[in-house]
Amino acid sequence: MDRKIKLFMDIVNAISLIQEFLGPISLFEDYSVDLKTKSAIERQLGIVGEAVKKIKDIDPGEPITAHSDIIGLRNIIIHGYDTLDDSIVWSVIKEDLDFLKTEVLEKLQSQ
Repeated sequence: MDRKIKLFMDIVNAISLIQEFLGPISLFEDYSVDLKTKSAIERQLGIVGEAVKKIKDIDPGEPITAHSDIIGLRNIIIHGYDTLDDSIVWSVIKEDLDFLKTEVLEKLQSQ
């Protein structure tokens, strides 16, 4: 399997897991106190960021919307975990992941 396709699939799978882990949680207040869910979601966001970084390394011309922000969040999750702001993670979950998943699925279909 082509490495870039595998990385695209990793992104889609990680986003699907985030959506599954979130389950019925619809309020930030509930998310922010659920340590197990937060930990699982942060792990998957780290995978998304790492996959985006590797895609950029393999093919710098492959545009992924907000790739710098995605990689930056991954760096905070991995290296600056003690400064991670739950409200930023929540915003990413609610506002950005569906778009990213759709974008990556379209890229997979065009490969």
